[in-house]
Amino acid sequence: MTHSADAFTTPKPDNVPIIGAGPAGLSCAIVLARSGVNVTVYDRRPRVGARFHNDFQGLENWTHSANILVEMGNAGIEATFDHIPVTSGIAFDAWNRRYTVSSEEPLYYLVRRGDGAGTLDQGLLEQARSLGVDVRFNENVKEAPENAVLSIGPRTADVIAVGYVFDTDMADGNWVCFNNGLAPHGYAYLLVANGRGTVATCLFSGFKNQNVHLERTVKFFETHAALTMKNPKPFGGYGNIRLPRSAIQGNKPVIGEHAGFQDSLAGFGMSYAIRSGVLAAHGILGISDYHESWRRELLPLLKTSIANRFLFNIVGERGRRMALARISGSDSRRTLQNLYNPWWMSKLVLPFALRFFKAPLKDKSCDHVGCSCVWCEHGISQAEKE
Repeated sequence: MTHSADAFTTPKPDNVPIIGAGPAGLSCAIVLARSGVNVTVYDRRPRVGARFHNDFQGLENWTHSANILVEMGNAGIEATFDHIPVTSGIAFDAWNRRYTVSSEEPLYYLVRRGDGAGTLDQGLLEQARSLGVDVRFNENVKEAPENAVLSIGPRTADVIAVGYVFDTDMADGNWVCFNNGLAPHGYAYLLVANGRGTVATCLFSGFKNQNVHLERTVKFFETHAALTMKNPKPFGGYGNIRLPRSAIQGNKPVIGEHAGFQDSLAGFGMSYAIRSGVLAAHGILGISDYHESWRRELLPLLKTSIANRFLFNIVGERGRRMALARISGSDSRRTLQNLYNPWWMSKLVLPFALRFFKAPLKDKSCDHVGCSCVWCEHGISQAEKE
């Protein structure tokens, strides 16, 4: 077989260095280690999950027909982290109308991110180490070895989330609201399970007003979901959204958000990260060609998410209300699967979405000068320190 210049094929190596200990890097390490490859993972941060604060996030389960945990298990990655299947929740439109979103199969799994016991990050780390993977923190690799896998995370901030993690006596539940007053071009959410909660606004614009939007979000959920918080602790995060031309850099496979594998519509990127780590490992093991497999398995989803983001922006809040009505009036998982995979409208608008791709994503309100948004506080400052 003739491979393109962008292909990544190599005999099975004795040792593989992986730069970055996020879900993508650790997933890749686990798959390689189970096949007998010695793996060393380097991470510039002091601990696993250092970007996160034990906040709840969703490991989405609608992109593929197969269950994401089964898919991971088939690849050799065990779900050794706390995970709660979510089959129903409440969504609000900009007029505060409620919609019940539900499915027989889990819509997503509620997981926590960070370095605490039971988090996704800690679970993957412990699993990798149990397989003999050498994971080294506080290691800032200036020049990656020739056979390295690159997985250093987001390069910049196209979307930010700011909120609180807290203790609570509330009953478990999941709420989301699509209202530009709370989250410009994004969404606000409240996730509660087992006496813990996360409330946040996810913004695609208006970064400099993050505190205003967060205050509105808290008040909204206090009114409409009886939010009560004990010991609230602030947190923030950011994500990078772009369409990759390649997932190979200097003949090295690039995985996770470093490669641009992220959901442009809502930021559900963990499944993309894990899948890319598995695909890269399979490329190293000679099971498949990484260049071909990521373009086959991930690129169609990435393009569709960009088209969906374009549609999300142009239809406005009335259009989003119509979408919520459709999703709530059916098996929500199946409807989301149809939405996230290539469909006739996404194919129709994709050329326009790609032409104006950066315009609807770049936050024109924030030039990151004299700003205290999440990216300026935790992204640029961290990069400067290193």
